[in-house]
Amino acid sequence: MQWILGIALAAAVFIVLKQWGALSPEKKKAATWKVVLVAGAAVLLFMVLTGRVHVLTAAVAALLPLLRKLPALLKFAPTVSRLFGQNRQSGFGNDDTATQHQRRQQSASSGNMSVSEACEVLGVAPDCTDDEIVQSHRRLIQKLHPDRGGNDYLAAKINEAKSVLLKRRA
Repeated sequence: MQWILGIALAAAVFIVLKQWGALSPEKKKAATWKVVLVAGAAVLLFMVLTGRVHVLTAAVAALLPLLRKLPALLKFAPTVSRLFGQNRQSGFGNDDTATQHQRRQQSASSGNMSVSEACEVLGVAPDCTDDEIVQSHRRLIQKLHPDRGGNDYLAAKINEAKSVLLKRRA
């Protein structure tokens, strides 16, 4: 079996060297770069598979040869920015999360919540005490706070209800 592999390898080297001699100097340079890149990629793949190099490090190393093409790709930057600019103007993807957050906060804290709505939000009676308001607020905000899986809108409504009911007492 080893003899067969040796003969096959010798035949492959013979064919590659024969074709190498027929190449012009410019094509030899291009072929050299290709051989170096393919050999480098094979070494990186081997090192990733054996656990000697992290996958992300290998990915960065594999992208390094593409840096030569970066100036050619930069000429397409205005076209790409125009494409994304048109999508933004046409209403596709025009709200980022910060803008949505600000709109929710403004609508939630517009200050036009009635006392009955505030009582309904907190789940208290209209003639409740300040301590009951604070306890109900604390219980709800612990469940619905954005850091605990709730959302900004509900937390703002709960806070607004508390402030409306406590201001009513003052």
